[in-house]
Amino acid sequence: MADFLFEPHAPVSVPIARGGLFAVRRVYCVGRNYAEHIVEMGNDTRDPPFFFAKPADAVVVGGAAIPYPPKTADFHHEIELVVAIGKDGADIPVEQALDHVYGYAAGLDMTRRDLQALAKKAGRPWEMAKGFDLSAPIGTIEPASTIGHPAKGAISLSVNGAVRQTGDLGDQIWSVSEAIAHLSQFVTLRAGDLIMTGTPAGVGAVVKGDVLEGSIAGVGTVKTSII
Repeated sequence: MADFLFEPHAPVSVPIARGGLFAVRRVYCVGRNYAEHIVEMGNDTRDPPFFFAKPADAVVVGGAAIPYPPKTADFHHEIELVVAIGKDGADIPVEQALDHVYGYAAGLDMTRRDLQALAKKAGRPWEMAKGFDLSAPIGTIEPASTIGHPAKGAISLSVNGAVRQTGDLGDQIWSVSEAIAHLSQFVTLRAGDLIMTGTPAGVGAVVKGDVLEGSIAGVGTVKTSII
């Protein structure tokens, strides 16, 4: 067996409640999944779901701080329910989709909003607006065997103790089952994949020194600070 040119990078993992680690394979994100957020961003609520991705090593765990990223003057927060896939599947029927879910967590889809706006205007990809370094803080994963499959419940984000985003999981246009079924038509989902399911209204800019605290009822919390 050939030697590696350099030492392979350590696998990315997210802690599981009450012990263990969830090895991350890919991170998929659902775009525009809450009606009020779609409206605040000037888009059409009737559009079907679409997806973009972040690299696995964008994940940040344990409440670690993240740096204010380069090439932006409009760095935004987005609180989201994160779905942890525990079973492989392609072309998954909606009624079987939850069988593929290992658990859930709270997460932040951090966004360079000015770069995203430029990419939209030019019809270019979003990777540099969404998939940059340390752009996905995620809390502890709670197994579905413990908490079930949350379809309703408050989701919120505070910055420096002031509430910025509030909503309810029941306001999602596309349910977790529907998002999994739709995404699995395009790619084979594998154990280790994460799906960030969209954000409610109230997204906004953060600056160095800000402390972000997100919470999803029945699921958990996520915390980070900007340095």
